[in-house]
Amino acid sequence: MATKGIYSLSMDRVFLKAREEDRILLGHPWVFDNEIERYQGTCASGAVVEVMTKAGHFLGKGVVNRESKITVRLFTRDRAEEIDREFFARRVRSAQEARLPFYAVGDSYRLVFAESDYLPGLVVDRFASIDGTVFLSVQFLTLAMETFRDHIVSALLEVTGADGVFERSDVHVRALEGLEERKGWIGPSFNPRVTIRENGIELEVDLENGQKTGYFLDQKDNRARVAQLAAGIARKDGRCRVLDTFTHTGAFGLNAWKGGATEVESVDISEEAVETVRANAKRNGAASVVTARQADVFDLLKEYEREGRTFDLIVLDPPAFTKSAKMIEKAYGGYKEINLRAMRLLENGGYLVTASCSHFFGADRFYSMLQHAAKDSRRTLQILEKRGPGPDHPALSGYPESDYLKCAIVRVW
Repeated sequence: MATKGIYSLSMDRVFLKAREEDRILLGHPWVFDNEIERYQGTCASGAVVEVMTKAGHFLGKGVVNRESKITVRLFTRDRAEEIDREFFARRVRSAQEARLPFYAVGDSYRLVFAESDYLPGLVVDRFASIDGTVFLSVQFLTLAMETFRDHIVSALLEVTGADGVFERSDVHVRALEGLEERKGWIGPSFNPRVTIRENGIELEVDLENGQKTGYFLDQKDNRARVAQLAAGIARKDGRCRVLDTFTHTGAFGLNAWKGGATEVESVDISEEAVETVRANAKRNGAASVVTARQADVFDLLKEYEREGRTFDLIVLDPPAFTKSAKMIEKAYGGYKEINLRAMRLLENGGYLVTASCSHFFGADRFYSMLQHAAKDSRRTLQILEKRGPGPDHPALSGYPESDYLKCAIVRVW
């Protein structure tokens, strides 16, 4: 519950305009610049500040950045809690404890999911190599996290016992925070190519040049479901032909192979991704079933439709087609086109596993898009499952931006 401010007038504080606190009281961890009525103290960028209602009731403590539209990112709702090294050790330990019931020592998973673990702008992925070493891939996305960088790295090493930390703060969002991009090992250097095991499959992860933190861990459980689908299709029909698009490392296709798919074609526009797929297929002894092709997925789906190609299972796991609310309609068109064309390539009773990782493209819009894609392709859909990420990507109550991944498993007639 909010409490009346009684501390020294010299403290740095941010006072909100009237009735701007409701969203924060519901759990949202951001204060926008247009919600602020006045500052008390210097409130220099990077300083810890108290956030107050207009009437002077305490809401939380966070770090201010006067250069960002998200002016304050809240760290705690406890007025007595100090923001120091031990604070970060507690937060990291809490994040690790939340995941321990779901993951084994040899698993790779997201250890810290930014605001959802109340560490706004900090992303940490834990990669467990098959040789027993553990590496952390870290992104400092905000000034709030950059300010406490040394404390955070120290806390991460203490809590996890990781062998190495690779920084992937090479993302454009840092510019919005007034920060330069950064990439490289923090401390001792290692080979950035790490082989992990996921769902019984060995996959090479490139910490240095792979997308985002090196690999998309959020689809692990959905990839396991694809293995189950492939097993069921092959058991019933004696074959399972799979098209795995926007494949990145080939993980969805390899899971399908693991389940019993008889033909898997993995497609990506990146030549480097295609080479990674081939290497991963060879590593797992799957090269006779899993092939890789470099192509634009939009063009390829049109080509296969003209040729009359069909598949039993298609996976659509595209990158986010929109990273802003202004581009939603354009994104809708992109999502609808690939889904519509994929539906036309499926055998009657075939399965579509389709995803969107853009939080701007919400669940209602996503499932409406599928409905209209089915109408225009003259197919009928059975939505068998509505899925999201694994438990290492929790959604924070009151913070809808954290509930970002939609993954539908659909049967098409």
